Amino acid sequence: MSRPQREVVFVDGVRTPFGKAKGQYAETRADDLVIKSIRELMRRNPSLPPERVDEVAIAATTQIGDQGLTLGRTAALLAGLPQSVPGYSIDRMCAGAMTAVTSTASGIAFGAYDVAIAGGVEHMGRHPMGEGVDPNPRILSERIVNPDALVMGKTAENLHDRYPTITKERVDAYAVRSQQKTKAAYDAGVIQPDLVPVATRSAEAGWGLATSDEPMRPETTMESLAGLKTPFRSHGNVTAGNAAGINDGATAALLADEDTARELGLPVKMRLVTYAFVGVEPEVMGAGPIPATEKALRLAGLTIDDIEAFEVNEAFAVQVLAFLEHYGIADDDARVNPYGGAIAMGHPLASSGVRLMNQLARQFEERPEVRYGLTTMCIGIGMGGTVIWENPHWNGNATDEGETK
Repeated sequence: MSRPQREVVFVDGVRTPFGKAKGQYAETRADDLVIKSIRELMRRNPSLPPERVDEVAIAATTQIGDQGLTLGRTAALLAGLPQSVPGYSIDRMCAGAMTAVTSTASGIAFGAYDVAIAGGVEHMGRHPMGEGVDPNPRILSERIVNPDALVMGKTAENLHDRYPTITKERVDAYAVRSQQKTKAAYDAGVIQPDLVPVATRSAEAGWGLATSDEPMRPETTMESLAGLKTPFRSHGNVTAGNAAGINDGATAALLADEDTARELGLPVKMRLVTYAFVGVEPEVMGAGPIPATEKALRLAGLTIDDIEAFEVNEAFAVQVLAFLEHYGIADDDARVNPYGGAIAMGHPLASSGVRLMNQLARQFEERPEVRYGLTTMCIGIGMGGTVIWENPHWNGNATDEGETK
């Protein structure tokens, strides 16, 4: 019995504004951030009957407390989806939401699902990365990994060693541009359509409303970054200014079989081409996007020259620049993170993959001349993940009637 693979499409994606740890979400539950995102996703797509959702996959790196208890299922119930809708939790550290998307997309391609919700959450202010874990002592005693692998900032310094041409000046300049691009994107109203306003409360300040990313520092300059400490290495390169912060936030995306999306009148923002996850030396985990992208390109039968839109997670500026240097792409290439990235917006670990997808979908909408784009990120404990997408608005795919196939 043959089962032809079905086309998987990214229908829509939303996210909460990202907050600083101990910031605007200090007294907000992690699961409430997910619930708000799922509800907004359903509100924005009223032609989707709730009972047609076949799966809810929600990622969290630290699955404890209000980020535990099979969050995909509990959040689905609390968001008002029917009891018939199942759900599960998933963990691939920073690539949690990305993996939630690719896992449910695989089920759609295989025919197990027609429609799925995938996303992630991290409340790092309440649950610091590594809270409650008990690493097997053999991982260090038997030298399976270098101790640096357990400290993400040290892995970034190690990546600087591997790419000596990536200087402190280059990473700081990249960080300044990220802040500037994010401010420009906000000023142009590009980011706000994907945001879910979140009511917040504080025992001292009362009720508030989160409507924008709290970590942004548009006043950042090269001079202000030059004076920051390098906490991971004396006279090093990695600072709080050229890396993503410790953040809180949630994301959710709606995926579907393309025929089902058309049947239900749902938008098609991107079409999945392929994806790849790979492992690298844990102590230089920031190199992960390079082999992950090489594998994804090979699976898709494409080359890097076919990719005209990039959303690269900015866990550390050096990690983005290593990727760009490997592929011969300029530090300030306009195709890369045109709306800024995690250095300005924040990186609530398991949630960030869908933020990248939201922004790539926006690139596709604004640039119909682009056919292929990718989202990529490094992953803790030495991995990388890349997803290649096709632009359904690509004007080279136009029919005689002016519609897209």
